[in-house]
Amino acid sequence: MHSSLMGLVAAAAAVVATAVPRPPHSHAVAGTGAVKCPLVFDGRVKAATELSDFDSYGTSLFNPDYVKGQSLKWSDIIKFPASAGSARFDDAAQHKPFEVTISDSSIFQTQKGFRRAGLQFQGDTNNDSPATKGIKTIHFSVKWDAQRALNLSHEYLNVWHEAADYSANQFNFEAGAILGQSGLARDTWKVLDRKNKQIWSTPILKTDWQNFAITLDFNKNTLQVYYSKGDDALKSVTSAVSNDNSGGGQYQIGILKKPTGTSDVVNAGYQESRLNEGLIYGSLFIEDSASACISL
Repeated sequence: MHSSLMGLVAAAAAVVATAVPRPPHSHAVAGTGAVKCPLVFDGRVKAATELSDFDSYGTSLFNPDYVKGQSLKWSDIIKFPASAGSARFDDAAQHKPFEVTISDSSIFQTQKGFRRAGLQFQGDTNNDSPATKGIKTIHFSVKWDAQRALNLSHEYLNVWHEAADYSANQFNFEAGAILGQSGLARDTWKVLDRKNKQIWSTPILKTDWQNFAITLDFNKNTLQVYYSKGDDALKSVTSAVSNDNSGGGQYQIGILKKPTGTSDVVNAGYQESRLNEGLIYGSLFIEDSASACISL
Protein backbone atom coordinates (compact mmCIF):
# COMPACT_ATOMS: atom_id res chain seq x y z
CA MET A 1 0.00 0.00 0.00
CA HIS A 2 1.26 3.51 -0.82
CA SER A 3 2.77 5.17 2.27
CA SER A 4 0.44 8.22 2.13
CA LEU A 5 -2.63 5.96 1.86
CA MET A 6 -1.40 3.89 4.77
CA GLY A 7 -1.09 7.08 6.79
CA LEU A 8 -4.67 8.06 6.02
CA VAL A 9 -5.96 4.62 7.04
CA ALA A 10 -4.03 4.73 10.30
CA ALA A 11 -5.33 8.22 11.07
CA ALA A 12 -8.92 7.16 10.37
CA ALA A 13 -8.52 4.13 12.64
CA ALA A 14 -7.21 6.34 15.41
CA VAL A 15 -10.24 8.63 15.11
CA VAL A 16 -12.62 5.67 15.33
CA ALA A 17 -10.76 4.23 18.30
CA THR A 18 -10.91 7.49 20.23
CA ALA A 19 -14.31 8.77 19.13
CA VAL A 20 -16.09 7.17 22.10
CA PRO A 21 -13.70 6.79 25.05
CA ARG A 22 -14.46 3.76 27.22
CA PRO A 23 -14.01 3.99 30.99
CA PRO A 24 -12.16 1.22 32.85
CA HIS A 25 -15.31 -0.84 33.56
CA SER A 26 -16.29 -0.94 29.89
CA HIS A 27 -16.50 -3.96 27.66
CA ALA A 28 -19.02 -4.95 25.04
CA VAL A 29 -20.73 -8.27 25.66
CA ALA A 30 -22.53 -10.39 23.11
CA GLY A 31 -25.69 -12.06 24.37
CA THR A 32 -29.38 -12.01 23.61
CA GLY A 33 -28.99 -8.25 23.46
CA ALA A 34 -25.60 -6.60 22.98
CA VAL A 35 -24.36 -3.71 25.09
CA LYS A 36 -23.46 -0.94 22.63
CA CYS A 37 -22.24 1.87 24.88
CA PRO A 38 -19.44 2.39 27.41
CA LEU A 39 -20.30 0.88 30.78
CA VAL A 40 -20.06 2.95 33.95
CA PHE A 41 -21.18 0.18 36.33
CA ASP A 42 -21.81 -3.46 35.42
CA GLY A 43 -24.17 -5.26 37.78
CA ARG A 44 -24.61 -8.41 35.69
CA VAL A 45 -23.74 -11.29 38.01
CA LYS A 46 -21.18 -13.75 36.67
CA ALA A 47 -22.28 -17.34 36.19
CA ALA A 48 -19.64 -18.63 38.64
CA THR A 49 -20.63 -16.21 41.43
CA GLU A 50 -21.34 -17.73 44.83
CA LEU A 51 -23.74 -16.19 47.36
CA SER A 52 -20.82 -15.55 49.72
CA ASP A 53 -19.22 -13.35 47.03
CA PHE A 54 -21.83 -10.69 47.79
CA ASP A 55 -20.39 -10.31 51.32
CA SER A 56 -16.93 -9.06 50.39
CA TYR A 57 -15.62 -5.89 48.75
CA GLY A 58 -13.09 -8.03 46.92
CA THR A 59 -15.66 -10.26 45.20
CA SER A 60 -18.94 -8.32 45.01
CA LEU A 61 -20.11 -5.95 42.29
CA PHE A 62 -22.04 -4.13 45.01
CA ASN A 63 -21.45 -2.51 48.37
CA PRO A 64 -21.51 -5.43 50.85
CA ASP A 65 -22.48 -3.20 53.79
CA TYR A 66 -25.55 -1.37 52.45
CA VAL A 67 -28.57 -1.18 52.39
CA LYS A 68 -29.97 -4.09 54.41
CA GLY A 69 -31.08 -5.43 57.75
CA GLN A 70 -28.34 -4.92 60.30
CA SER A 71 -28.29 -8.59 61.32
CA LEU A 72 -28.11 -9.87 57.74
CA LYS A 73 -25.39 -10.52 55.21
CA TRP A 74 -26.15 -10.25 51.50
CA SER A 75 -25.65 -14.00 51.22
CA ASP A 76 -28.73 -14.29 53.49
CA ILE A 77 -30.73 -12.03 51.19
CA ILE A 78 -29.76 -12.94 47.62
CA LYS A 79 -31.06 -16.08 45.90
CA PHE A 80 -30.13 -17.64 42.58
CA PRO A 81 -33.43 -18.75 40.95
CA ALA A 82 -32.86 -21.96 39.05
CA SER A 83 -35.52 -21.65 36.36
CA ALA A 84 -35.73 -17.92 35.60
CA GLY A 85 -33.91 -18.12 32.27
CA SER A 86 -31.76 -15.29 30.92
CA ALA A 87 -32.73 -11.64 30.72
CA ARG A 88 -32.23 -9.75 27.47
CA PHE A 89 -28.74 -8.33 28.06
CA ASP A 90 -27.42 -11.34 29.96
CA ASP A 91 -25.33 -13.93 28.16
CA ALA A 92 -26.37 -17.29 29.61
CA ALA A 93 -22.79 -18.55 29.34
CA GLN A 94 -21.46 -15.62 31.37
CA HIS A 95 -24.25 -14.29 33.59
CA LYS A 96 -27.07 -15.50 35.78
CA PRO A 97 -30.13 -13.80 37.30
CA PHE A 98 -30.34 -13.07 41.00
CA GLU A 99 -33.21 -12.43 43.38
CA VAL A 100 -33.39 -9.80 46.11
CA THR A 101 -35.58 -10.92 49.03
CA ILE A 102 -37.01 -9.34 52.17
CA SER A 103 -37.95 -10.94 55.48
CA ASP A 104 -38.96 -9.86 58.99
CA SER A 105 -35.27 -9.06 59.58
CA SER A 106 -35.07 -6.59 56.67
CA ILE A 107 -34.96 -3.52 58.89
CA PHE A 108 -32.25 -0.99 58.05
CA GLN A 109 -30.91 0.95 61.05
CA THR A 110 -33.99 2.18 62.99
CA GLN A 111 -36.37 2.35 60.01
CA LYS A 112 -38.94 -0.01 61.53
CA GLY A 113 -41.69 1.00 59.14
CA PHE A 114 -39.77 -0.21 56.08
CA ARG A 115 -38.65 -3.64 54.99
CA ARG A 116 -35.77 -3.06 52.64
CA ALA A 117 -32.79 -4.53 50.82
CA GLY A 118 -31.20 -2.20 48.27
CA LEU A 119 -28.04 -3.04 46.33
CA GLN A 120 -25.63 -0.20 45.52
CA PHE A 121 -22.95 -0.49 42.84
CA GLN A 122 -19.42 -0.43 44.21
CA GLY A 123 -17.99 2.95 43.20
CA ASP A 124 -21.37 4.68 43.07
CA THR A 125 -20.43 7.22 45.72
CA ASN A 126 -23.02 9.40 47.42
CA ASN A 127 -21.22 12.51 46.20
CA ASP A 128 -19.54 13.02 42.84
CA SER A 129 -20.50 9.59 41.46
CA PRO A 130 -19.55 8.97 37.81
CA ALA A 131 -23.16 7.85 37.29
CA THR A 132 -24.59 11.28 38.14
CA LYS A 133 -22.84 13.29 35.43
CA GLY A 134 -23.59 13.88 31.77
CA ILE A 135 -26.15 11.45 30.33
CA LYS A 136 -26.46 8.01 31.90
CA THR A 137 -28.86 5.10 31.31
CA ILE A 138 -29.63 2.48 33.93
CA HIS A 139 -30.77 -0.88 32.50
CA PHE A 140 -32.53 -3.61 34.45
CA SER A 141 -34.84 -6.53 33.80
CA VAL A 142 -37.26 -7.95 36.37
CA LYS A 143 -39.19 -11.18 36.69
CA TRP A 144 -42.00 -12.04 39.09
CA ASP A 145 -41.46 -14.87 41.57
CA ALA A 146 -44.77 -16.56 42.35
CA GLN A 147 -43.16 -18.34 45.32
CA ARG A 148 -42.18 -15.00 46.87
CA ALA A 149 -44.88 -12.76 45.47
CA LEU A 150 -45.01 -9.08 46.36
CA ASN A 151 -48.15 -8.00 48.22
CA LEU A 152 -49.41 -5.28 45.92
CA SER A 153 -51.60 -3.72 48.61
CA HIS A 154 -48.29 -2.16 49.74
CA GLU A 155 -46.04 0.31 47.91
CA TYR A 156 -42.70 -1.07 46.65
CA LEU A 157 -39.64 0.78 45.41
CA ASN A 158 -37.60 -1.58 43.24
CA VAL A 159 -35.12 0.68 41.45
CA TRP A 160 -34.54 4.24 42.55
CA HIS A 161 -32.01 7.04 42.80
CA GLU A 162 -31.80 8.79 46.15
CA ALA A 163 -30.33 12.28 46.46
CA ALA A 164 -27.15 12.66 48.51
CA ASP A 165 -28.96 14.46 51.35
CA TYR A 166 -31.67 11.71 51.45
CA SER A 167 -34.40 14.35 51.03
CA ALA A 168 -35.84 12.99 47.76
CA ASN A 169 -35.49 10.44 44.99
CA GLN A 170 -34.79 11.70 41.49
CA PHE A 171 -36.89 8.82 40.18
CA ASN A 172 -38.64 5.69 41.45
CA PHE A 173 -39.43 2.46 39.63
CA GLU A 174 -42.29 1.06 41.69
CA ALA A 175 -45.06 -1.49 42.07
CA GLY A 176 -48.18 -1.81 44.20
CA ALA A 177 -50.43 0.74 45.89
CA ILE A 178 -48.66 4.12 45.87
CA LEU A 179 -49.43 5.88 49.14
CA GLY A 180 -51.60 8.95 48.66
CA GLN A 181 -52.29 8.09 45.00
CA SER A 182 -55.28 5.75 45.08
CA GLY A 183 -56.05 6.42 41.41
CA LEU A 184 -53.00 4.47 40.22
CA ALA A 185 -53.35 0.78 39.39
CA ARG A 186 -51.67 -1.57 41.85
CA ASP A 187 -50.66 -4.36 39.49
CA THR A 188 -48.38 -2.24 37.31
CA TRP A 189 -44.72 -1.28 37.13
CA LYS A 190 -44.59 2.50 37.39
CA VAL A 191 -41.94 5.16 36.84
CA LEU A 192 -42.39 8.23 39.04
CA ASP A 193 -40.47 11.47 38.75
CA ARG A 194 -38.90 13.50 41.57
CA LYS A 195 -42.30 14.97 42.45
CA ASN A 196 -43.73 11.42 42.76
CA LYS A 197 -45.82 11.94 39.65
CA GLN A 198 -46.32 8.82 37.52
CA ILE A 199 -44.95 9.41 34.03
CA TRP A 200 -45.47 5.89 32.67
CA SER A 201 -46.71 2.43 33.67
CA THR A 202 -47.16 -1.09 32.28
CA PRO A 203 -48.94 -4.20 33.63
CA ILE A 204 -46.87 -6.58 35.74
CA LEU A 205 -46.44 -9.84 33.84
CA LYS A 206 -46.25 -12.98 35.97
CA THR A 207 -44.31 -15.22 33.56
CA ASP A 208 -42.12 -13.06 31.27
CA TRP A 209 -39.00 -11.03 31.79
CA GLN A 210 -39.73 -7.30 31.51
CA ASN A 211 -36.87 -5.04 30.41
CA PHE A 212 -36.47 -1.39 31.34
CA ALA A 213 -34.04 1.44 30.77
CA ILE A 214 -34.17 4.93 32.25
CA THR A 215 -32.00 7.66 30.76
CA LEU A 216 -31.10 10.54 33.06
CA ASP A 217 -29.74 13.66 31.40
CA PHE A 218 -28.02 15.52 34.23
CA ASN A 219 -27.23 18.44 31.94
CA LYS A 220 -30.76 19.10 30.68
CA ASN A 221 -32.63 17.70 33.72
CA THR A 222 -34.73 15.16 31.85
CA LEU A 223 -35.52 11.47 32.10
CA GLN A 224 -36.73 9.05 29.43
CA VAL A 225 -38.10 5.51 29.78
CA TYR A 226 -37.56 2.49 27.50
CA TYR A 227 -39.33 -0.87 27.74
CA SER A 228 -39.74 -4.32 26.21
CA LYS A 229 -40.76 -7.80 27.27
CA GLY A 230 -39.04 -11.13 26.77
CA ASP A 231 -36.34 -10.91 24.12
CA ASP A 232 -37.84 -7.94 22.28
CA ALA A 233 -35.69 -4.89 21.63
CA LEU A 234 -36.23 -1.92 23.91
CA LYS A 235 -38.38 0.92 22.59
CA SER A 236 -38.87 4.43 23.90
CA VAL A 237 -42.18 4.69 25.78
CA THR A 238 -41.84 8.33 26.86
CA SER A 239 -40.21 11.42 25.49
CA ALA A 240 -37.39 13.06 27.44
CA VAL A 241 -39.58 14.60 30.15
CA SER A 242 -38.51 17.40 32.46
CA ASN A 243 -37.21 16.24 35.85
CA ASP A 244 -35.01 17.62 38.62
CA ASN A 245 -31.95 15.35 38.53
CA SER A 246 -29.83 17.52 40.83
CA GLY A 247 -28.46 16.59 44.24
CA GLY A 248 -26.07 13.72 43.53
CA GLY A 249 -26.72 10.49 45.42
CA GLN A 250 -26.79 6.78 44.63
CA TYR A 251 -28.83 4.18 42.75
CA GLN A 252 -30.48 1.33 44.65
CA ILE A 253 -31.79 -1.92 43.21
CA GLY A 254 -33.92 -4.32 45.22
CA ILE A 255 -36.95 -3.87 47.44
CA LEU A 256 -38.13 -1.14 49.75
CA LYS A 257 -41.57 -2.12 51.02
CA LYS A 258 -43.56 0.64 52.70
CA PRO A 259 -46.03 -0.08 55.53
CA THR A 260 -49.74 0.71 55.55
CA GLY A 261 -51.87 2.39 58.19
CA THR A 262 -49.56 5.26 59.15
CA SER A 263 -48.41 8.71 58.11
CA ASP A 264 -44.91 7.93 59.44
CA VAL A 265 -43.90 5.30 56.88
CA VAL A 266 -40.23 5.26 57.92
CA ASN A 267 -40.77 4.45 61.56
CA ALA A 268 -44.22 2.91 62.01
CA GLY A 269 -47.12 1.16 60.31
CA TYR A 270 -48.30 -2.34 59.46
CA GLN A 271 -46.09 -5.04 57.93
CA GLU A 272 -47.02 -8.72 57.74
CA SER A 273 -45.02 -11.20 59.82
CA ARG A 274 -43.23 -14.27 58.42
CA LEU A 275 -42.40 -12.14 55.40
CA ASN A 276 -40.90 -13.99 52.42
CA GLU A 277 -40.98 -11.83 49.30
CA GLY A 278 -38.60 -11.32 46.41
CA LEU A 279 -38.03 -10.00 42.93
CA ILE A 280 -35.73 -11.49 40.27
CA TYR A 281 -33.27 -9.20 38.46
CA GLY A 282 -31.05 -9.46 35.40
CA SER A 283 -29.42 -7.28 32.73
CA LEU A 284 -28.37 -4.74 35.35
CA PHE A 285 -25.88 -2.06 34.27
CA ILE A 286 -25.40 1.66 33.80
CA GLU A 287 -24.06 2.91 30.48
CA ASP A 288 -22.78 6.25 29.24
CA SER A 289 -25.38 7.67 26.86
CA ALA A 290 -23.36 10.61 25.59
CA SER A 291 -24.04 11.32 21.90
CA ALA A 292 -27.44 9.62 22.28
CA CYS A 293 -25.86 6.18 22.74
CA ILE A 294 -28.25 3.60 24.23
CA SER A 295 -28.36 -0.18 23.96
CA LEU A 296 -31.73 -1.30 22.65
